[in-house]
Amino acid sequence: MHPYLPHTDEEIKQMLEEVGVGSLEELFSDIPQDLILDRDLKMDDSKSEIELRRIFNELVSRNTCTNSLVCFLGAGAYDHYIPSIVDFLSSRSEFYTAYTPYQPEMSQGTLQVMFEYQSMITELTGLEVSNASLYDGASACAEAAFLASSSTRRNKIIVSKTVNPNTIKVLKTYTAAKDIELLEVDMKDGQTDYKALKDMLDKDTAAVVIQSPNFFGVIEDIEAVEPAVHKNKSLLIQSADPLSLAVLKSPGEMGVDIAVGDGQPFGIPLSYGGPYLGYIAVTKKLMRKIPGRIAGQTVDTEGERGFVLTLQAREQHIRRHRATSNITSNQALMATRATIYLSALGKEGLKEVATQTAQKAAYAAKELVKTGNYEMMFDKPFFREFALKSNCNVDKVNKNLLEKRVLGGYNLEQDYPELGSSVLLSVTEKRTKEQIDNLVKEMGECHV
Repeated sequence: MHPYLPHTDEEIKQMLEEVGVGSLEELFSDIPQDLILDRDLKMDDSKSEIELRRIFNELVSRNTCTNSLVCFLGAGAYDHYIPSIVDFLSSRSEFYTAYTPYQPEMSQGTLQVMFEYQSMITELTGLEVSNASLYDGASACAEAAFLASSSTRRNKIIVSKTVNPNTIKVLKTYTAAKDIELLEVDMKDGQTDYKALKDMLDKDTAAVVIQSPNFFGVIEDIEAVEPAVHKNKSLLIQSADPLSLAVLKSPGEMGVDIAVGDGQPFGIPLSYGGPYLGYIAVTKKLMRKIPGRIAGQTVDTEGERGFVLTLQAREQHIRRHRATSNITSNQALMATRATIYLSALGKEGLKEVATQTAQKAAYAAKELVKTGNYEMMFDKPFFREFALKSNCNVDKVNKNLLEKRVLGGYNLEQDYPELGSSVLLSVTEKRTKEQIDNLVKEMGECHV
């Protein structure tokens, strides 16, 4: 038997008798023989802790990451500085092992973190209600589409082609399963084609999804479409980079009904693509249809401040056919990291990070254009990211950069062939002037 299973031979025999089979082979007889491994696993002998550490360190050394590369790659996930306090506090067992707070009297710490997180998201977005987080920005956008369809009782969602392509793919997957029609509106000069969008609105349109800053880093004119969307009695969904909200108008100020996005910039490492954090915030009118968990503040029988789960609209808590979503969890640990990050930086610190990010991106764009091998793809205000037309072969440039320990930009041609040779670069507050100048030098030496 397998030494890592705790059951004795006698216990296994009793369990097999209970289910009416004579052996483990008979128990798994439904599995085709050609799929069953007929040999022992190829495993090395046991090793000491020192040996294991040596093996794992050797495996780790084969990888490259943003600790060893200077990163200018974004396209939805970003290399921001994470204060040491975020790792230290979020690694404490009280947070790291906390599970669903079904018993509020035993989970006040977890619930308070959720409440604090929600409070910060509502302050950033300018909307009244936030849930306790979702999986990532793409799934949050899909949940917002469901919410809009359920609230308006309409079955058509319009999404701008300037939204992150991966988010659009997730939207297509989700909406197809719900028989919701998803329409894409073209872009014009790096922004949504607002005239085309207004022409597409009809009585079946539940919501319009616009990302700002969009996939190209361009800041969209949300207020230009808001009156038309609401006149049509549709909802306006903004996918917003939460860091940008420290220096830009909030969704609430611009009349947005639902704000979604990825909280990865708030103290969450890249980690091979996750886990990340999806946020969603809505107007008070929509709060009873918001998916996932909401932590609320209350008082106990002695008048002391306390926290509970409230307004449960997911299928585990109410009649299934009335649930607005079947999401069964949230990213509580990632939300904890975001809460610690935001608390550590405060309002002024977050504004400083956003300001440095915007200024350094502007500097990098200006210097790259000076080389003569690049020009701005779009003449529009941008945040953190910018798209360049290139006289160079983007893949060759990126290969050369990687040899110099620099992680280059995102080749836009793979998602937008109509843009031709083009690259999307991201610059965060971590980048120094020397690093940016080196990028300009290496990219300026064109690799056709």
